[in-house]
Amino acid sequence: MANMTIPPMAPPLTLQVEQQLGNFQLSARLDLPASGVTGIYGHSGSGKTSLLRLIAGLERPQTGLIKLGEHVMLDTQQNLFMPSHQRRIGIVFQEARLFPHYRVRGNLRYGMPRPAPQRFADIVELLGIEVLLERMPGTLSGGEARRVAIGRALLSEPQLLLMDEPLTGLDGARKEELLRYITRLTQQVDIPVVYVSHDADEITTIANHLVVMKAGRVEASDALNPLLNRFELTRELGGFDAASLLEGKVVAHDTVYGMTHLALDDGQQLSVPGTAVPVGSRLRLRICARDIELATSPPTNTSCRNQLNATIMDTTILPDAPHTIELRLNIGELAVRARVTRQSWDELALASGMQVVVLLRALTPLMSH
Repeated sequence: MANMTIPPMAPPLTLQVEQQLGNFQLSARLDLPASGVTGIYGHSGSGKTSLLRLIAGLERPQTGLIKLGEHVMLDTQQNLFMPSHQRRIGIVFQEARLFPHYRVRGNLRYGMPRPAPQRFADIVELLGIEVLLERMPGTLSGGEARRVAIGRALLSEPQLLLMDEPLTGLDGARKEELLRYITRLTQQVDIPVVYVSHDADEITTIANHLVVMKAGRVEASDALNPLLNRFELTRELGGFDAASLLEGKVVAHDTVYGMTHLALDDGQQLSVPGTAVPVGSRLRLRICARDIELATSPPTNTSCRNQLNATIMDTTILPDAPHTIELRLNIGELAVRARVTRQSWDELALASGMQVVVLLRALTPLMSH
């Protein structure tokens, strides 16, 4: 596909908002990256969608400031409130909200501020909706309709894309397919994306940055993997199942044994079940703490094929599991969480700063990055 015609990279999003909604108070101060995907995560009622609606201009806070770079969209001190349609923000809701009397082509063109045939063709190709252009919205599946909604939002030439639970209600296959399209989209369209979800697997797959919300407040905001490795957020990140991320470059495919081989940035290698990801691409892997075992030296005669050298950086004891030690390990420059029993810790004479061998029982390949 030819390089897409896209707007210049958008500046970072800054917001400081306070809003009272009955007995619920939303209070958030955030500086979000100028590119990549920011996941907004929290349980139902934590304020995720309310925050998104304030950014979009669909609701107005009692006090606050929202700006994209130097472009001020809200400043209650100056009595400035920019309407939603002037904010250059694309919005994708849980429902596709397509115009039922327009064909797909008409829905896509509705949001275009000016004729842009090449941009139209690029986005149609990127989202795989060429065959849908002459269809009416009522004939589309849920996943197809949401791809069209994403295309319409992108064709409005936004500087920021907001996505509110876009996979909700889809079955497993359609959900995975749409997530694959969204992942491709975020890699090729150079605007920041704010992605709201209560599904930890979605965010682990797609996000670069993570905001954790609880009861209307921001609990944490940081790059994804460093945040996942913060012990004090274990309870708030329960849905992530104490997972960490590894990322490596695909270096080979073994068709005999059906394996894909990856090289980590520190030169160590991993093998995962065979994928169709091209050699040279980067693949993100999800590792749960429960799927890690430790050894003080490389074991032999074992079925565990993935063994990595690591350093124990620090440890903690989980409040609700006093006989379990949680560890943060460094594999090269990457941090990974692991857990061992206190008995194993003592018998292996483990300690912070010690070199160990990490045995990985299970690796979950995510989308290529």
